Amino acid sequence: MFEFDLKDNNTFHKIHFIGIGGVSMSGIAELLHAHGFEITGSDREDSDSVQHLVSIGAKVAVGQKAENIEDPDLVIYTDAILPENEELIAAKKLSVPVVTRGVFLGALMRNYKYSIGVSGSHGKSTTTSMIAKILINSEVDPNILIGGKLDEIAGNVHCGKSDYLVTEACEFKGNILHYYPSMAIILNIDEDHLDYFKDINHIVSTFIGYMKNLDENSKALINGDDENCSPLLDHVKGEAITFGLKNPEVDYHIKNITFTDKGFPCFDIESDRFEKNGDSKIQRFELGILGKYNTYNSSAAIIACYETGISLDYIREHIKAYRNLHRRMEIIGDYNGTTIMTDYGHHPIEIKATLSALKPQTKGRLFCAFQPHTYSRTKLLMDDFAEAFYDADEVIVTEIYAARENFDPTVHSLDLVERLKENNVAAKYFKTFTEAQDYMESKVEKDDIVLTTGCGNPDILAKMMAGLVK
Repeated sequence: MFEFDLKDNNTFHKIHFIGIGGVSMSGIAELLHAHGFEITGSDREDSDSVQHLVSIGAKVAVGQKAENIEDPDLVIYTDAILPENEELIAAKKLSVPVVTRGVFLGALMRNYKYSIGVSGSHGKSTTTSMIAKILINSEVDPNILIGGKLDEIAGNVHCGKSDYLVTEACEFKGNILHYYPSMAIILNIDEDHLDYFKDINHIVSTFIGYMKNLDENSKALINGDDENCSPLLDHVKGEAITFGLKNPEVDYHIKNITFTDKGFPCFDIESDRFEKNGDSKIQRFELGILGKYNTYNSSAAIIACYETGISLDYIREHIKAYRNLHRRMEIIGDYNGTTIMTDYGHHPIEIKATLSALKPQTKGRLFCAFQPHTYSRTKLLMDDFAEAFYDADEVIVTEIYAARENFDPTVHSLDLVERLKENNVAAKYFKTFTEAQDYMESKVEKDDIVLTTGCGNPDILAKMMAGLVK
């Protein structure tokens, strides 16, 4: 097991990151810099994250080459780095540890007495940022790593001074098997990352392995409505705490959901655990964001903070004040009276939930511009994608964002367009964002909504339509 002592900046003083500009890697790099470590790194392209790291004193190269490796004590690389990457090959020739981001994050967690890891196929970033919103304004000064930008901390990382760490705990490539938090939150388990996992059983077994990592003093907060989460309960060594809407036998029962005139969910949480602490058994909460699905995300955040010792009144105030992360149903601007929004959703379930939340709030028509993410996900979840866009009046599908994958000629965005048409969903394919922009600007009218979605860079398309970039 790789070990890392955050208080010892001598053993691994100079730390090099391959893929430093990614949202998770950049956050870890900044946290280590705040603790006195010398940070170097590289990324495929320049970005705001890269420029920020440079501004605080990191040395970052644009482009990944062997010569970027300059006598580091430790090398950390992201999962997007392929084995044939020449910088990674050069690093492995050195007599220093070379570890994945997941392995390092697991070692970093063990430096904190109170570490909260947020896992699940959907909602990780939102739930993590909700917890951050609550804790950052409390007496707790947590360390926070989020897979998105939160205005409350002016970015994706907060370097606190307490013994608390709040972070996303992603299951991709089995990374959760390296994590040992004091509180593990499991929001849901769905088929995803099928370029790595064989099937849903493989995913569930990986989460079971994660549960076996937790010690007797830990807490596991698990969605009691999700059938794929149920097998995890038998493997929790510490305290298993369940929450849910459909199952009344859970420890924290979500009920009585209503909506404000703006469409924001309001709901009760009923629990004997409230009563045991001298609070009323039923507690009412109100959100300041759209989406019924956010009752699950917010409930997980509420419960996690309550189980950490934060008062209910304080939680209630700050969960209501929470606003979305950037790229989570984020309003970018407008085009001739059309509201332009962007979202990070790239899984069929996420897209369906987002469109369902937006549809009742749309006075005109709802356009969705979708950038598929990876060939493998597009191919393996094609049937689900074809069923995810019914709430959109028209769907624009752009070129597949390959990310970490090589070109696959057996799947194309046009395949999804044809499947959508078969389901009587109006759909068109455009190769470039410029073509998609031109088409949508010719079609949209006042009171319409345009949502761009995907975890590549469809936010650029939204910014183009809003006149923020050319």
